[in-house]
Amino acid sequence: METCPCGGGAYRDCCGPLHEGKRSAQTPENLMRSRYSAFAKGDPFYLARTWHPRTRPDDVGLDADIRWTGLTISGSSDDGDTGTVDFIAAYENQDGAGELREHSRFVRRAGRWVYVDGDQG
Repeated sequence: METCPCGGGAYRDCCGPLHEGKRSAQTPENLMRSRYSAFAKGDPFYLARTWHPRTRPDDVGLDADIRWTGLTISGSSDDGDTGTVDFIAAYENQDGAGELREHSRFVRRAGRWVYVDGDQG
């Protein structure tokens, strides 16, 4: 059984159905976890379709030199139409181990959660 990159259990029960379009994220945290898993699995199409069109880059490219190694959610909020998630994403690259810290913002658009932007640091 394949473990989900986000740490939420089996991939087929966790982020897999979201990536396959069989289910939508119910909370900003669910969406954040599924987006992290999409980065880890190399799925730019999922990242593009879950990114707000106003802030989405033209090319949602992935850095092939980064291997994502773990996700820690340190906080999240959801008021029904907007939400935030604070997280730490661990990675490895040719320079060694590192981490990305972000305070991410999400909105509900046409009934679905989408990533808007985030502050790193």
